[in-house]
Amino acid sequence: MPPAPHRPRALAWQVFRGSDAVRQGLLTEHQLRSSAWLRLRHDVYADARLPRDHALACRAAMLRLPPDAVVAGPSAACLHGVGHAAAFTDDVHVLVPRTTRLGPQRGLRVHSVGPVASPPPAPEAALRTAGPPPRTDPTAAAWETAVWLEPFRAVGIVDALLAEGLTSRAALADLARRHAARPGGRRARWVFGLADPGARSPAESELRVRLVLAGLPRPVARHPVRLASGLGWHLDLAWPALRVAVAFDESRQAGADRGHLDRLARLVGAGWLVVHLTGRRLRHDFPGVLREVRAALAARGWRP
Repeated sequence: MPPAPHRPRALAWQVFRGSDAVRQGLLTEHQLRSSAWLRLRHDVYADARLPRDHALACRAAMLRLPPDAVVAGPSAACLHGVGHAAAFTDDVHVLVPRTTRLGPQRGLRVHSVGPVASPPPAPEAALRTAGPPPRTDPTAAAWETAVWLEPFRAVGIVDALLAEGLTSRAALADLARRHAARPGGRRARWVFGLADPGARSPAESELRVRLVLAGLPRPVARHPVRLASGLGWHLDLAWPALRVAVAFDESRQAGADRGHLDRLARLVGAGWLVVHLTGRRLRHDFPGVLREVRAALAARGWRP
């Protein structure tokens, strides 16, 4: 029979080392196995009421890392507020100085660089608990993400950092210029060049990047239009000079929203050529999507 839940006040809503809690007499090893606690890593536990998100994974990882380690890349972007940058089950990305040697740990991606600026470690307490982890700033996190992740994910995260005002195109350009000679410099500049704060979701960012990688001209995200009737809205993706647009409906099936289709009909009536896409088609029929968009652009005079 599992042990009854027991939560000492000192451990409520905390992430902690189990060995510390046992040594301090707050819990027994048997009580650690109760439903009150979630085992996250070897000797690392959390109050089971805490949200199971990437921030929790970061807090757990930092309890088993040296004090000069900092959360970085997509993990840092997540801690700065880009929720889709990393999930609870994703690896935690950390930066450590090259002089630091770490053995392999499950669910951890370790990147070595020069000296890492991190807050000085607090004096060790009798019970070690994990607070907000130190992290690289949003602009550095964008650079790291661009270098470490595949382009679809990286651009979507950088899009969100820009959209939330956590960094700016000027800051990214300055960092790319200063780090031009570093490994991954060209890749980061390329990702930054594809980023667009107008994107509304990671899937929309992915669609934009996949179209560009397939050789199509770069579309504008959230292009504003206003019809003669006064009706106005922002197009998901558009090539304004050609009056071609992509209406991307990530969640609905085609034809599920009559109002949405009516707006598209008005746009067509105003001389726009509109390709209506769903998230399902992006996932399962991208070759067909590409053919339709390419044909629409070609019909308006675009040539590769």
